[in-house]
Amino acid sequence: MPLGSFRFLKNILLSALLASTASFANDENLQRKTFLQAEKQVWNSGSATYENLYNQLHYYPLQPYLDQKRLMTKINLSSTAEINDFLNKYEGTPLDWPLRKKWLNYLAKRNKSVLFQRFFKATSNVELTCQHYLFQLKSGVVAEKILPKVTPLWLVGKSQPKVCDPLFKKWQQAGYRTNDIIWQRIVLSADGGKHTLIPYLTLLLPKNEQYLAELWHKVRRNPAYIKRLAKFKHKTPREAEIVAYGLKRLIWRAPQQAIDTYALAKTLLPFTEHQQQQITLKFALALASKNHVDAAGWLEQVADKHFNSNLTQWYITDALRDQNWQNIKAKLEALPEIAQKSLKWRYWYSRSLLATGELEVGNKLLNELAESRHYYGFLAASYLNKPANFQNMPLNVSADEKALIIKSPEAKRAFELFAIGRFHHARQEWNYWLSKLNKRDKLVASKIANEMQWYDRAIFTLAKVGYLDDVDLRFPLGFEDEIKHYAGDQKINSAWAFAIARRESSFMSDANSSAGAKGLMQIMPGTAKQLARKTVSNQYLFDAKNNIKLGTKYLRKLLDRHDGNSVLATAAYNAGPHRVKTWLKNAESLPADVWIETIPYKETREYVKSVLAYQQIYQHKVGQTASLFDQIIAMNINE
Repeated sequence: MPLGSFRFLKNILLSALLASTASFANDENLQRKTFLQAEKQVWNSGSATYENLYNQLHYYPLQPYLDQKRLMTKINLSSTAEINDFLNKYEGTPLDWPLRKKWLNYLAKRNKSVLFQRFFKATSNVELTCQHYLFQLKSGVVAEKILPKVTPLWLVGKSQPKVCDPLFKKWQQAGYRTNDIIWQRIVLSADGGKHTLIPYLTLLLPKNEQYLAELWHKVRRNPAYIKRLAKFKHKTPREAEIVAYGLKRLIWRAPQQAIDTYALAKTLLPFTEHQQQQITLKFALALASKNHVDAAGWLEQVADKHFNSNLTQWYITDALRDQNWQNIKAKLEALPEIAQKSLKWRYWYSRSLLATGELEVGNKLLNELAESRHYYGFLAASYLNKPANFQNMPLNVSADEKALIIKSPEAKRAFELFAIGRFHHARQEWNYWLSKLNKRDKLVASKIANEMQWYDRAIFTLAKVGYLDDVDLRFPLGFEDEIKHYAGDQKINSAWAFAIARRESSFMSDANSSAGAKGLMQIMPGTAKQLARKTVSNQYLFDAKNNIKLGTKYLRKLLDRHDGNSVLATAAYNAGPHRVKTWLKNAESLPADVWIETIPYKETREYVKSVLAYQQIYQHKVGQTASLFDQIIAMNINE
């Protein structure tokens, strides 16, 4: 075939392919629009309008959500057969529980015992579980098979729903509510539960034990009450348990009071060896975090078997504070073997060797550490004047693999929900789909998610599977245009903004923290109000573009407040500028890596390390050749 003819044919085929792709996209958009219109008409599902819209969606992945919503909107006994068919078809999927829960509540209110038991599935919903057990007893199931299962429902540190009261009464009458069980619930209520439950539980104990519950309640409300050791007059193991609990709380509020009280309490109360070790561990952690003069002594008392990463951190922190490298080296060498395996220990031990003249061994250890794609690995590489090792091993996935697993209904529902912005439901479908996949297919799924710009699912899935070496999948340039644009407007490093967004939300635009931070860069509503100079809605903050605009503006503000020091600005982004100001007040000048390691808040300390490591990766991805960690090792904080 002549070359010109070949090119002509190629152009025809390409045009046909593009037209086909455009047609497919138009069909998708039309179906999405039809689905959203049908949703609004579900309440009038018998109308010709709804039927017409519904019938256009027979091959659309989200049509089952219309069936679910219709059944939930007009739930009644006449729908029993249809509800049964739907729940059987979608059992265990995210489509199941919302309808099943509403249906079970409907049946319970109408005392439909037989139907309720037929549709009931094991659940963490206490109210429905209690109702299930009551219906079982009513239907003749022997009490010995049911009542032992009730104990875990009663044995919690909070009040349970009223529907459980008749069940708990039968359970108690059968002799399951022993004094030991009551005591366990008091402890749960005091230690992390609702302490307002304790007065009720106190009255359930024999009179000669009620004083113990009263002591628990007083110590729960005010741990300093344990200073009144005369109130613990019987010197029993129960009293020792209460004082041990109080000591572990008091040490954070009033360290010297806790130390003095424990010294006396040890001579009066029968603490177990385990209790003493737990008190010692808590004292060591609290005193080290407060830079208390006695911290080192308590750290040294902790048995090797109780060493954990948290304790290792504070042991190293305490050792670093005086900057006596000979002492630091000796203290690090004294740590148990389990602590010496951490990257943290290896870095600081290497630094101590270099500072005390053992250059050959120190450099050897740093060279080994510099192979890690990690905060400490990047620090080590900069100390050795070596380039960072990103250890990038891209995940290879074939088109056939992707085509095969994307066929499942769960996958189609997940990606379609994501496409229309139903992120919560999309994640539910994703998690259900993932639960059915083997390790390889999960990796394939993560690759697909990344290509669909569903970055958070790719990131979390790779972490769950343990495949951590595809740098592009784990550190995507999510919302690239917006981040580069607004970072440019604010004259901040776009790699820094990428790193903050990656650490804060993994590029999840609807992220919502327990503290109330919203969106991609986790902006607090109060901060957003100050930045925007007006009250902004949650919907505004969940819009990625708006969130990035405010987030980069806040980074600029923090950078200016800290004289251009991005380490301090990063710490302030997490902990707030006032806390950072407190940490800097009266502090001596420290090398930046030492200052970071001695940040009092664990969350902020690890946050700063993560953001710096992520920024190093993103600087490489956006083509910046300078090493961030070269700046870190040359930096002193508080100069």
